[in-house]
Amino acid sequence: MKNTKVKAMVSIGMLSSIAYLLMLLQFPLPGFPNFLFVDFSDIPVLIAALVFGPAAGILVEFFKNLLDFIMTGSQTGIPVGHIANFLAGITYILPVYYIYNKLKTRKGMTMALVAGTVTMAVIMSALNYLFILPAYTVLMGFPDMRNLVVPAILPFNILKGVMMSMIFMLVFVRMQAWLNKNTVIKGA
Repeated sequence: MKNTKVKAMVSIGMLSSIAYLLMLLQFPLPGFPNFLFVDFSDIPVLIAALVFGPAAGILVEFFKNLLDFIMTGSQTGIPVGHIANFLAGITYILPVYYIYNKLKTRKGMTMALVAGTVTMAVIMSALNYLFILPAYTVLMGFPDMRNLVVPAILPFNILKGVMMSMIFMLVFVRMQAWLNKNTVIKGA
């Protein structure tokens, strides 16, 4: 049991570092506002959740954003973008974790990734409308940008989720047996 805790802590640290490095490779998508970036840093987060459970995934997501905030800061002085990234990651990985845990097949993972993408897109649209975009308006003096939710935020998050899911499926196909063998939290 103690060995498992050490393995989990070391893995969470390592996956957080990998996620942070992947976060540095962010890029904008043409046709979307320049404050929306795609990165593949949620792939290590998803691996952590699948092997060690949802709490590990949440911790990796948290540490990734904390590292990025410490290293790059924030235009607002408050980590609004980092909080948004954290929430987007959580709303993506949790449905994937819980659905895949019920259906441990490739088809089950595909269904889980679709559910994670839809959940992230819908919840982040609501959070952007209610909290995130108004925070930028207050903190940065930006005009009210809530009119961007349907034409920009929602399609961006769907596209980001699809891209992340496609990359993750390439990794998952090669790692499925290893993930199932090394899962610490069985049938959670």
